[in-house]
Amino acid sequence: MINRFILNEVSYFGAGARKQLPEVLARLNLHKALVATDKGLLKVGTAKMVTDVLDEAGFAYDIYSEIKPNPTVTNVKQGVDAFKASGADCIIAIGGGSSMDTAKGIGIVVANPEFADVVSLEGCAPTKNKSVPIIALPTTAGTGAEVTINYVIIDEENQKKMVCVDPNDIPAVAIVDPELMYSLPKGLTAATGMDALTHAIEGYITKGAWVMSDMYELQAIKMIAENLPIAVEKPQNPVGREGMALAQYIAAQAFSNVGLGLVHGMAHPMGSLFDVPHGVANALLLPTIMEFNMPCCIEKYGVIARTMGVDTTGMTAEEAAQAACDAVKALAIRVGIPQHLSDLGIKESDIPALAAQAIADVCTPGNPRDVTEEQIVELYKKVL
Repeated sequence: MINRFILNEVSYFGAGARKQLPEVLARLNLHKALVATDKGLLKVGTAKMVTDVLDEAGFAYDIYSEIKPNPTVTNVKQGVDAFKASGADCIIAIGGGSSMDTAKGIGIVVANPEFADVVSLEGCAPTKNKSVPIIALPTTAGTGAEVTINYVIIDEENQKKMVCVDPNDIPAVAIVDPELMYSLPKGLTAATGMDALTHAIEGYITKGAWVMSDMYELQAIKMIAENLPIAVEKPQNPVGREGMALAQYIAAQAFSNVGLGLVHGMAHPMGSLFDVPHGVANALLLPTIMEFNMPCCIEKYGVIARTMGVDTTGMTAEEAAQAACDAVKALAIRVGIPQHLSDLGIKESDIPALAAQAIADVCTPGNPRDVTEEQIVELYKKVL
């Protein structure tokens, strides 16, 4: 079997890393940027922490901020128009997965105009050209989009999330600066952190997992278990913020290359149909789907439990595996994640539509245990 591993060419880490931006732009011989961000980050001043660096360096840029929390095909098309009108030769993405995913869509379409309808990018599109250069600066510790070859865009017409997988979309440079995450509200810190944990656990047990990806995912699980409560409960504590900033990147390095599973397959339609934040959907589903997958993952679950600090001495393999599921649920509850679909306005009558999209989602086949649409219905009902 041949395994592939794709990463950024260059990444920078640490408090104040955004100050490397002028050097990065000069090295890449770039001259003007389209800054892709959202209105919330402009309002609270987080985006300004980056644009101030550009201003001080005299680097030209325009801003595109019409990006929704669950970005759409329309967001990408508007962004392409903004890029062309600006005369930019690169994109600086400031934000969470929404900004970075939108930037990827823009960059791919600009470089591959035959995919201008955007919908044709779903799945593994046969693009020929690398995206225009993207420099990604995450403001959340969750998606890891700054190092992945994936992006997710909502097809409004069909009310579904398109998962796009394309090595040509990976940002040229990632700048992971935890100072950009300090203003992240408690709820978003929790949701994005649990999203990162979902990436790590699904990447560890997915059918495509192998020794190299396992190494990354276990380190990420350990760091998230240690640092997420600190980041949520003490948001100005640099230990928690820096730990989560690095952990989510580590998790993403691996899952980007080996895939995910049923948690993401079931979470995506919750976002497209009900606009549920992606991290919340993942966190709510994760413990229940871990229990569903347990027959295929007994030994790995025991490792997860120990990695999260559970003493499994004297436990059977099954007990240790259940302890992993319990530890994940306890962490979700501790950081304030809703535990029921009904808390999010989803009714039992909505479940068939969710299940129909989940069974067709590109992430679902990577699940370690094969699943039917009927089983997905029952899993949604368990967390109703």
